[in-house]
Amino acid sequence: MRNELNHQSRAGREVWFPLMTETPVAELLAAAEEGSQSAWDALVERYGRLVWSVIRGFRLDAATAADVSQTVWLRLVEHCGRIRDPERLPAWLATTARNESIRASRRLARAVPTEFSMEIADDAAPSADERLLDDEQLQQVLAAFDGMSAKCQEMLRLLCTDPPLDYESISAILAMPIGSIGPTRSRCLDRLRRLMERR
Repeated sequence: MRNELNHQSRAGREVWFPLMTETPVAELLAAAEEGSQSAWDALVERYGRLVWSVIRGFRLDAATAADVSQTVWLRLVEHCGRIRDPERLPAWLATTARNESIRASRRLARAVPTEFSMEIADDAAPSADERLLDDEQLQQVLAAFDGMSAKCQEMLRLLCTDPPLDYESISAILAMPIGSIGPTRSRCLDRLRRLMERR
């Protein structure tokens, strides 16, 4: 199987965009806007895993997830000529995937009828005092979280997705080297811990 596809430029000259290479994103976006199929293939090959990682975090069914993925790439078709900073494309795709997944989740929630069930007392359920304590602890965590930098907040949100994102996807979203994620995570957690101790 060939590892590269060609694109006919306006001048009739073949332009090659090898898949899984470091062709500049700006060059791929410009070619994609002109209708280069190979540029689109290279973009999907490079960032498709990132888009799926974000979508999977919303636990959508397979058909809905596929629809969301198609919508994300359609949005890129619509906006590829208006992306000001091409190097931030991974973050743009991740944000678009998240927003489209939220819209899909809301549509599904409206379509599913509410189920009625009888509440049965559970001896193992936490008491009112335990629930109150849990709520107080949660409020402390949220208050401390609000006091953190936007960078740390975004980092910790990405690290807490379910299912978790891999470091490659987080690196693409944050435009951060993979080797910096672990140390940055430790510093952010230390900061969160210190903020909670002050309360």
